[in-house]
Parts: sequence; structure tokens; C-alpha cells
Amino acid sequence: MAEKVDYAALKKGGFMRQKQKGYFSLRLQVVGGNLTAENIKTVSEVAEKYGHGYVHMTSRQGIEIPFIHFDDIETVRAELAKGGVKPGVCGPRVRTVTACQGSEICPSGCIDTYGLSQELDERYFGRELPHKFKFGVTGCQNNCLKAEENDLGIKGGMVISYIREACINCGVCVKACREGALTATENGIELDASKCNHCGRCVKSCPTDAWKGESGYIVSFGGLFGNKIYKGENIVPIIRDKETLFRVADAAIEFFEEHANPGERFRLTLQRVGEEEFRKKIEEAYNG
Repeated sequence: MAEKVDYAALKKGGFMRQKQKGYFSLRLQVVGGNLTAENIKTVSEVAEKYGHGYVHMTSRQGIEIPFIHFDDIETVRAELAKGGVKPGVCGPRVRTVTACQGSEICPSGCIDTYGLSQELDERYFGRELPHKFKFGVTGCQNNCLKAEENDLGIKGGMVISYIREACINCGVCVKACREGALTATENGIELDASKCNHCGRCVKSCPTDAWKGESGYIVSFGGLFGNKIYKGENIVPIIRDKETLFRVADAAIEFFEEHANPGERFRLTLQRVGEEEFRKKIEEAYNG
């Protein structure tokens, strides 16, 4: 079998070779952590019929069906497709985008994480690169998706503004702020912008809508969580529109594609090439 099977092509299509000869663990595409009930039913049926009756939940919101025999691969693909389920990808390319529930479900959310993850997936999923590249989208500063662990992490935030005449000086926002950025005075609330982390808790807590918030994207670059660990870094201010966000994401991937050696992760590329050149490219993209 080893002479006839193109293992690289199978891995590209989500079929990872197991230690058991002739068997593969199939990684599925789960965008933003969401599957429909029909998707789940289909996965269950395939696991029962062609696997060993169970699935594995990966650390990146994915599902893998172990023990798919080589002879069943094409049949499994076809049966999954009937239920709207697609194989994922492995190897040196853009992986499935992960996301938390975001503002559509979670009271803390500042952005629609699932909608954004779908757009990112449509734009980048499966793109060939020197090594794997991961996106993670989290809705707020609670950071459930650990955005900074990703090659490109996106965290929801808010650009806030204060309407003094609407404020009743109740102090609720001061208590809600975890950064100590707000202070109650006789004339209203004072903001120390240097301490604000754009969490939006003041906006969500205010009973009179004295705080207004414009949703935005806090982007980090070069996160790594494997044999080596590195926290992704913020280079540009909070981004207020998707056009700029995608422009910045394009610039990051293009830089990686242009400068990385085969098998080199994004963070290691930045360290080898030098981060000043990368910062310049990202700032140019941010400024349009």
C-alpha cells in the first residue's frame, strides 16, 4: 500500500494516517465551532458505519473520525457531503478558523465572531503556505479563544465615547471597569484612555446609555503554541472596519508567503527576517 497511496494528498484533504496500517483519522471542517444538527447526525452515522463508533474533539473545535479504512475513503466523502459536512485540511495551509459564540449569543461579546469566522474561512481556508497558519476569533477581552495563541488572532473590542449630559453619576461603570480606567468626579466620569483596553464593560453596564461603543477588532500577530510558545503581539490600534481588517490579514499572510522557509512557522519567520519590516508592512495596510 505504501507505494500506491499518496499520503500527502490524503493529508491535504483531512485524512491523517494512523499507526494502524490502512487506517486514517479524518479531520472535518468545523467553521467557527458551529455544526448543524444535520451535520452532527451525519458525522455520527459515518462514525458508526465506517469508524469505531466514536469521534475525537480536537483542541481547535474540530472533529476527527478515527479508523476510516483506505478502501472506504471515497464513500465516506460522499456520505458526509450528503449531510453538508466537508473534510478539513492538514499540512502547510490555512486551517479552519476557530471562534467563540460572540455577540450573537454571549452578553460579553463585542463582535459577531461566527459571521466573521465564516468570512475568514471563505477568504483564506486551505490556502497553500510554507507552513500551517491559524486564525482564532474571540468576542471580547475574556478571550475564551485565546486569540494570542494564533498566527493571527482577532479579539472583539469597543471604541467608547461618553455623553456627559446623559450620565447620572451612579458609578456602575466605574465598578464594572476592571482596568481602573474610570473615575467618578463631581462633574461626571473621567476616562484615563491609557488604561482602557476596549473591553466595552462600561457600555454594557450603563443604565442610561451615557457610554456608547463602536465595535472593533483587536488583532495580534505571530502567536505560537506548540514546541515553542510565543504570545502574539498587537502592532496596530483597534481596527474599526472589516475592509481594514482584511487588508491587514492579507498583508500578514503575504509577508509569510514571501519570506518563510518551507516548514517554518510564522513567528519563527518574523524572528529570522526581523519584525521591523513586518511592522512596516502591517502599518501600511492599516493606513490603506
